[in-house]
Amino acid sequence: MSINTSLNDRISAFAKAGLQLHSYLEGTLETTTIHGTSWQDRMAQRLELAERKNSWFTKDTLEFSIRQWAEALTEENLTQWTQSYHLEHIKTKTVALITAGNLPLVGFHDVLSVIITGHHALIKNSSNDDVLTPLLLEIATSFCPELAASYSYADGKLENYDAVIATGSNNTARYFEHYFGNKPNIIRKNRNSVAVLTGNETLEQMEALSKDVFLYFGLGCRSVSHLKVPQGYNFDLFFNGMFVQKELIKNEKYLNNYDYNKAVYLMSEFDLLDNEFLLIKEENNSYSSPIASLGYSYYSSIEDVATEFDQNDDKLQCIVVQGEAATRIVKKLGEKTAPQIVAFGTTQTPRLQDYADGVDVIQFLLTLS
Repeated sequence: MSINTSLNDRISAFAKAGLQLHSYLEGTLETTTIHGTSWQDRMAQRLELAERKNSWFTKDTLEFSIRQWAEALTEENLTQWTQSYHLEHIKTKTVALITAGNLPLVGFHDVLSVIITGHHALIKNSSNDDVLTPLLLEIATSFCPELAASYSYADGKLENYDAVIATGSNNTARYFEHYFGNKPNIIRKNRNSVAVLTGNETLEQMEALSKDVFLYFGLGCRSVSHLKVPQGYNFDLFFNGMFVQKELIKNEKYLNNYDYNKAVYLMSEFDLLDNEFLLIKEENNSYSSPIASLGYSYYSSIEDVATEFDQNDDKLQCIVVQGEAATRIVKKLGEKTAPQIVAFGTTQTPRLQDYADGVDVIQFLLTLS
């Protein structure tokens, strides 16, 4: 398969797509599609369709995702991301992509990585998110028609591919490893994100943390699902910070999950802390938690926390922590590329070079050539 675009062509097309996303959000998108309709109307219609197909994709979450990609897809960002790799002499391969559907555009980074390097993306979209990636590719291709040769979609069985990038759960990963084990692959499993609190945080930091907890309803692997707190920690400031997200309870699906989990916890006689839209309970055996709830566990020293994270690095995506605690945890993790250490309020704003699970997708794609 031949790709008749240069790296500069591809960067330019996606950068222009990023500008289109900006213009859409500002309501100033005046250009027309090849069908003669305005891109403003076209994008609005596709976002409405995405919301109808997946009710976790609300207008707010869709616009947040679009805004993040609008800010990421600039010529400067794309150039800075790719310039550290040798992408001049790529022998094109077909890379099958099995994407997740828990968040809007959650699989687009893989798609972009494959296309930007000069490979062909064979995309098997999740049925929960099969509108937005085609939309972004349609926009980019409108600026560079030759880009159409860089991707295709698989509706049924995957065939005629050279490598695989598959994202799923621990259960589906076993299937992926069996089915795709004979091909070069990246297979992603469940991961969670945690926040380390010391008791010295400000209200502003707790309000920032509320974004890490509640953006996308906590459905992402970068969503904070567990808190590490010192012995005797007072949760008042934490709950004060979470209060800025109180409107979330008006979402019917979120409310249903809150009511259900509260009933289960009460019947199980768990000790709960509850602010009427978030449940938290002590949990020492898992970093994951159901929607509308968080687990927490106590620590005696930051050194103990750092050791725990070092031993469980394959279960963690992000660690939200700042100050001296962050320094100590970074030192303990050493050269490990995951989990990623991030500041309060930033888990859902990764850069292009912030790879899921710390696995450098571009470097993997280079090995195929």
